[in-house]
Amino acid sequence: MIIYQATKDQFIRHATRDDIEEVVGRHFRSATGHGVSPSEVRAWKESLHEMSKVLQDEEIPGDVGIGIEYQVPRTSKRIDFIIAGENEDARARVIIVELKQWSTTRRSDKDAIVWARRGGPTGETEGLHPSYQAWTYAALLEDFNAAVQDNAIALRPCAYLHNHPRDGEIDHPHYKEHLERAPLFLMKERAKLQAFIRQHVRHGDRKGALYAIENGRIRPSKMLADSVVGLLQGNPEFVLIDEQKLVQESVLAADARSPSRKQVLIVQGGPGTGKSVLAINLLGALIGRGRNVRYVSKNAAPRAVYAAKLAGTFKKTRISNLFGGSGSFVDVAQDTYDVLVVDEAHRLNEKSGLYRNFGENQVAELIRAARCTVFFVDDHQRVTFHDIGHSDALRKHALAAGAEVTELELSSQFRCNGSDGYLAWIDQTLGIRTTANQKLEGVDYDFRVFENPADMHALVELRNGGNRARVVAGYCWEWPSRKDPSAWDIEMPGFGYRRRWNLNKDGSLWIVTPGSVDEVGCIHTCQGLELDYVGVIIGPDLVYRDGRVQVDVTRRASSDQSVKGLKKLARTDPKRASAFAELIVRNTYRTLMTRGMKGCYVYCADVALAEHLRTSVGPVMGVDASRADVDRIDPLDGVPLRRLPGKSAGGEARAVPVIDLRTVQQRFADRSELEAAAAGWVELPSWVSLLPGMFVARRPGIRVQEERGGGEWCLFRAYYHDTGFTPAVHARTGPEGFVESIGEILTVLPVV
Repeated sequence: MIIYQATKDQFIRHATRDDIEEVVGRHFRSATGHGVSPSEVRAWKESLHEMSKVLQDEEIPGDVGIGIEYQVPRTSKRIDFIIAGENEDARARVIIVELKQWSTTRRSDKDAIVWARRGGPTGETEGLHPSYQAWTYAALLEDFNAAVQDNAIALRPCAYLHNHPRDGEIDHPHYKEHLERAPLFLMKERAKLQAFIRQHVRHGDRKGALYAIENGRIRPSKMLADSVVGLLQGNPEFVLIDEQKLVQESVLAADARSPSRKQVLIVQGGPGTGKSVLAINLLGALIGRGRNVRYVSKNAAPRAVYAAKLAGTFKKTRISNLFGGSGSFVDVAQDTYDVLVVDEAHRLNEKSGLYRNFGENQVAELIRAARCTVFFVDDHQRVTFHDIGHSDALRKHALAAGAEVTELELSSQFRCNGSDGYLAWIDQTLGIRTTANQKLEGVDYDFRVFENPADMHALVELRNGGNRARVVAGYCWEWPSRKDPSAWDIEMPGFGYRRRWNLNKDGSLWIVTPGSVDEVGCIHTCQGLELDYVGVIIGPDLVYRDGRVQVDVTRRASSDQSVKGLKKLARTDPKRASAFAELIVRNTYRTLMTRGMKGCYVYCADVALAEHLRTSVGPVMGVDASRADVDRIDPLDGVPLRRLPGKSAGGEARAVPVIDLRTVQQRFADRSELEAAAAGWVELPSWVSLLPGMFVARRPGIRVQEERGGGEWCLFRAYYHDTGFTPAVHARTGPEGFVESIGEILTVLPVV
């Protein structure tokens, strides 16, 4: 839907003779049935008058098409200004202009993000850079608008900030990639924007490109489909086995039936059953069939991580347009989508929006929005007061919509070394449900209980050679570092342990950001995702008293949104509030303790709970863990290069020693001393140019905010001289100073 359409000449007449903001306002009210805020009217007045001045260029044809406030179908995104016409070769061209009234901005260190005053009482906030914003609109149309694809309409995005001077912030080289894809025009650069328009539009909109775009059917482009399918087929991480394949075929069959009757599939599966892997495979399979499909989740972390994996980069790309939040379907019309694949459905809420004041029920809205809706759910992973996506609720809303309901179950375990026994033991030990697994016996899983959180974190850092180990915690500590980056969040002075919650700048990609092992994650940044090893700090909200595990929800941090609403409920229905508190806290730790595929290391704030875990484990090696466990780790554990046999492998052409930095107390005098210290040997890949003094070692953990990367395997070059460096100096300068004293880091080795 385009709110206002006209030719250039008509638009200029409205802008110069009439009040253009009122004209657009009338069109908006006619199209939507409601008006807009005074601030938006003011923005129209200023920006549209500016654009009328830009278009008062005789070389820009009077019959080019002008579109204002085009709402991209199936989204809440609105394109400010569109100019449609043809180039010198009579090929359709459409210019997308993102308009801003900003006069100042401030660079952010995040990709495609800028600080600006965006209206309202909050002052400066972070948000999308206008050039990136304009490019995403073009990407959306190229990937999902059939008219753009079929008519070969070329889109040219740009941004115009007519009040903003060129000051090195909004146009900083940090944004170079986005500025190249969508040029940025600033104050006193009207002539440059006119030249940009003339470059791409030399004739009027004779082929009706504006009309075609507005009425274009929604479908994924072949290029997008081929890209996603190709990435899935070449990635062993997304291979389907056993029941996963059965579920996928059942969904594809339901999709085929959906034109005649609405379909809802409810797929039950515990931690590690491959729900998310299956969801991504379905996304690829359905796109390959030309279906209008989206991957949906309430939690942002799974969306961000899987979009990044499909894109092959941590930067936002057009792949992310296939992913959406569960709150974006409030006003979506009946059967807008062919299929919605809803991951982590247990996290769905009743209301949407920041203040939970939009919509009626997310489950009902998702079912209404698609001919076929697939819900992946685990009833034991509801971890906030507002989670309503229980399988009973899914079933109820599906039947109310007249849908055919298919229920399936995934039981094969890929997490916890394939052990149903570990999951059953967790449920029994945490008091979630009664099982036969009173003891953790006969399970090939590395479970340890630590008396010292610093020792536990150190072991996780050592396990992080493949960037697949993290520490997480219950939300029992405030987050002062969010406003003061120098502040510590989780502090336990008795153990010399202090850490920060996952940094804001990593956002939902914390769990895959290299180096973030130094921080502590929470339920919101790890649910729906998996690791090789997880360290869990169980806070004082879970204790062992009177012979049973008990919940004390009052020990949660005041900033924890998971329990918001419990106090109010407790005043009217204390019994129900208590049941919710029990559910939230126990399910939180169940979820955290089942993120690791190979191992879980635990520290309990409550000493009695730690002892309860130890006695409940049975004869499992390493359950009573200490610093000695860290020291016993194989120094080559997780090295991402081919190991060579024996300590004499130095004779092979591309062999270099692996050094355990925990055993090094000073610089190496010469090559023979370096080789004598080898804990093993590895073969360097062909892309590395051999240099004297090369060795491989795991970079020590970094304990300061500015430096990250602890636990990564790195290629070093040794400093060969024997000037003094002692353990005492090591203790004073920290591990990074120690690394610099013995050699330089040439590169961080890629994870394999």
